[in-house]
Amino acid sequence: MVVLDLQAVTTIWHGISYLPELNSQISIDWLVLAQNVTDPDVLGQMQRAFNNFIQSGQVWAFGIGLVVGYVFRGMTSF
Repeated sequence: MVVLDLQAVTTIWHGISYLPELNSQISIDWLVLAQNVTDPDVLGQMQRAFNNFIQSGQVWAFGIGLVVGYVFRGMTSF
């Protein structure tokens, strides 16, 4: 959603950037976009994501994938 909004803003900006008086006053390099942060607890978000990673069993899939990938790499490289 944020990417689509950013694309819409840059598309609109490129559409109006042909105006010489506006283009001389504002450069696209200085276009600043802000976002609304609803939960500023970044460390808490990281902890919840890690706990979900452990509790959902994804850590086991990650470990098995590393082992299988290492074995496959060892079998295919000469």
